[in-house]
Amino acid sequence: MMLKTTTAAIALAAMAGAADAKTEIQWWHAMGGELGQKLEEIVAGYNASQDEYTVIPTYKGSYPETMTAAIAAFRAGEQPAVVQVFEVGTGTMMAAKGAIYPVYQLMADMGEPFDPDAFLSAVVGYYTDTDGNMLSMPFNSSTPILYYNKDVFEKAGLDRETPPKTWGELEEFSNKIMESGAAPCGFTSGWISWVQTENFSAWHNQPIGTLENGFGGLGTELVFEKDEPLVRHWENLKKWQDSGLFQYGGPVGGNDAPPKFYSQECAMYMNSSASRAGVVANAKDFEVGYGMLPYYDDVEGAPQNTIIGGATLWVLQGRPAEEYKAVADFFSYLSSPEVQADWHQFSGYLPITQAAYDLGKSQGFYEKTPGADVSIKQITLNPPTENSKGLRFGNFVQIRDIMDEEFQALLSGSKTAAEALKSVDERGNQILREFQSANE
Repeated sequence: MMLKTTTAAIALAAMAGAADAKTEIQWWHAMGGELGQKLEEIVAGYNASQDEYTVIPTYKGSYPETMTAAIAAFRAGEQPAVVQVFEVGTGTMMAAKGAIYPVYQLMADMGEPFDPDAFLSAVVGYYTDTDGNMLSMPFNSSTPILYYNKDVFEKAGLDRETPPKTWGELEEFSNKIMESGAAPCGFTSGWISWVQTENFSAWHNQPIGTLENGFGGLGTELVFEKDEPLVRHWENLKKWQDSGLFQYGGPVGGNDAPPKFYSQECAMYMNSSASRAGVVANAKDFEVGYGMLPYYDDVEGAPQNTIIGGATLWVLQGRPAEEYKAVADFFSYLSSPEVQADWHQFSGYLPITQAAYDLGKSQGFYEKTPGADVSIKQITLNPPTENSKGLRFGNFVQIRDIMDEEFQALLSGSKTAAEALKSVDERGNQILREFQSANE
């Protein structure tokens, strides 16, 4: 009798445990440091907000490392439900046939309320197909802005509250700064590829590739050489570098650029809006000002709008059905105004929805934090065009490396801007043809 009672008790406990078990989903991400800690705080908030699902975040290294790990895991049948992929990986993810569960389809299939129109168009435009369907869920989206040293401006006789609006003004301001001895350098920049090439072209409403910058299909070709404002701009960067007005921050992200600004060597600095927290933390001896990116005022259509960087969350196929219900619920939580406003205000990334932006305004955040809304105003300045909604090229990380190599050839004097950009087109198009051949 005792044995039967014990067995029954064990069975009941097992049934109760099964009823209480939560569905777990794995989220692989590339957020380290303080951003990673904040991400885990967001996840903990979600896990505590309901009793059906548990999200398990796992840091997988850099953006390329995280995407590579997810692709390898998918091939081995060990993929997570969600993976964070940077914006230039969009074309590669889209081409992974059978691997992706598009977000718009996921939310519809799971019966989760979802309104694409609630998202900032300049943010979601990068991650939609040609029919306007959202393929991935925006999470950490940024855009480049101008940071400047207000104290140096004042020493040079400039208005400390007025950043340069045009490249002509930036050149004029830089000369005054250097001639007055207020600083030895006018400006520097992170990410020559992202800031001074891709965003430059969108800001001036110029295409950098055929077929809507790659949105229209794998047959796209790069056309940097035909972008006359860009050719002029690269030539000017070379001229300004030679005169000391501009200091090159190095390849890829331009890691040498931030210290030049923090040390007050360069009076102005262009980089991601998500660099804001780092800028404020490191600029301890001077007051930082914020402005939109400069533009050439003789280019018709400028300024248009900038494009985003950062990453989105992609859902991978091949997981148990109950996990997708959990993912849809988690995405609704992530995109809620409260969560997005908090993430935006902490990190400097853009709020992905109008509601999150409006909440920040009602909280008085932008009044208390001058400059925090520059990125939002800039990226929403005009409705995105075919030239300014983003880009979608396969293996674009490799093409960015080519941009860096050719820009360095320009600075060394071995090539003109037109020759360097022509080489970017030729070498980049070879990569695009290889990607097309592998994915059609």
